[in-house]
Amino acid sequence: MPTRRTTALLSAAALAAALGLTGCAVAATSQDGTATSASTIERPAELSADAILAADSDATTVNDDEWDASAATPLAASDDTVTITEAGVYRLSGDYAGGVVIDAGDDALVVLILDGADIGGSDGPAIQVTSADDVGIHLEDGSSNTVSDAGASYAADAEFHAAIASDADLTISGSGALTVTASDDGISTSDDLVVLSGTIEVTAGDDGLRGHDALVVKGGELTVEAGGDALKSDQDGDETQGWIEIAGGTLDLTAGDDGLDAQTDIVVTDGELTVDATGDGLHSEVVLVIEGGRVVVANSDEGIESFTISIAGGEIDVTSSDDGLNASGATSAAGGMGGDMADGGQLLSISGGTLTVNAQGDGLDSNGSLEMTGGTVTVQGPTDDGNGALDTNGAFTISGGTLIAIGSAGMAETPDADSAQGFVAIAASGEAGAVVQVTDADGDVVAEVTAAKRFASVVVSTADVVDGQSYTALVDGVSAGTGSAGEASGGMGGGPAGGPQPGSGQGGPAPRG
Repeated sequence: MPTRRTTALLSAAALAAALGLTGCAVAATSQDGTATSASTIERPAELSADAILAADSDATTVNDDEWDASAATPLAASDDTVTITEAGVYRLSGDYAGGVVIDAGDDALVVLILDGADIGGSDGPAIQVTSADDVGIHLEDGSSNTVSDAGASYAADAEFHAAIASDADLTISGSGALTVTASDDGISTSDDLVVLSGTIEVTAGDDGLRGHDALVVKGGELTVEAGGDALKSDQDGDETQGWIEIAGGTLDLTAGDDGLDAQTDIVVTDGELTVDATGDGLHSEVVLVIEGGRVVVANSDEGIESFTISIAGGEIDVTSSDDGLNASGATSAAGGMGGDMADGGQLLSISGGTLTVNAQGDGLDSNGSLEMTGGTVTVQGPTDDGNGALDTNGAFTISGGTLIAIGSAGMAETPDADSAQGFVAIAASGEAGAVVQVTDADGDVVAEVTAAKRFASVVVSTADVVDGQSYTALVDGVSAGTGSAGEASGGMGGGPAGGPQPGSGQGGPAPRG
């Protein structure tokens, strides 16, 4: 199992030595950038979804073939609390105003079939699992079910503070519908939370769905409106836990904080995911992998953020008020080693998929290195010169794929000069709606994009760009600037030389020093 994170108390000198040896041992920071207890994060050797999930804990799932619906015991509707004290399958229909408590023992498997159930909990959780091994909530085909703790008030240190709160592994399945209304968290478990299917709508004062050890969505239709994080996994006592997997389903998430927030990893391999977040769209502390599916971050502070980000497939569309993709999450050293401009060991890797970024901050940003070996990437970068469409603190190499990045010119950056695939940077400006084309000496178009906003710099890399040859940027069909392929430039993080300034008269970026 690949090592990804180890915790140790390191002196500044020891940390500096580790940085010199590995390039990716760093002091951890919190999401707001402040230092936390000393620890190290190491990039795994293999970034595939399978490898990351293999290094994580196994999520416990209650599958439908593990229990028999025909043996279900009906539970009579009641205004009093209904308590289940034995393992088994139970069918709930009608009103349960006093809520349901499962206290069946640590080895028990309990399945609740919700078949037109309305479960309330005015003084606490509507469904509360105090003891069981595994619990399943099955939504009967054609049924509509509601669970609510609206009006409940929880102490800050309350053990249970969710409309559905479980101290055991919890799986939701079935093809029926479930509406959850929560004053605090919506559905929360101290162990694993798995969603296999169902039409689920959650409105929560704080977090929508929380699997403390792991949160897995494999199917269903999930709509979440949360005052905090929409989906969360926050186990911080075990480096193999605290992860989120999206492997199917349709998810529509609105969050007052992050859309997805994982203490360790996020892995997306399938499904349709739409996020509208006040905080980050997708945020993990260690590794974030997207290999398939469709991910739309419609609104966010930072779109996708993690120490290591791997885009290997899928269709991804990110809109952000700050950075679009940001490989960050840790400082480069305890102090005196270059500060924010040093390579902190982070990695943004793009090897496949289609990625579109519209960012007011940096478009693609790595506090460490950025490598592109495949895929199609379009970046609509910032309009202000304090950020750039592309920004790295370390190496920036490209050996495959198609990259088109337009944005401001003050911190314009290109791939490194020794990249295996050619690239060209051109100082060319235009306004929103302009059609930008880059043509070779024969007039053939090698790249084209429609500007989403004002721009003053164009960077293109494709298999058709040849180092040393001249290329022209056309804005609405009119020549706006030329550049020679292979001439590298760096912004504040990528190197000492900045890109061309608007009105400077430069025909291309300054060479990287």
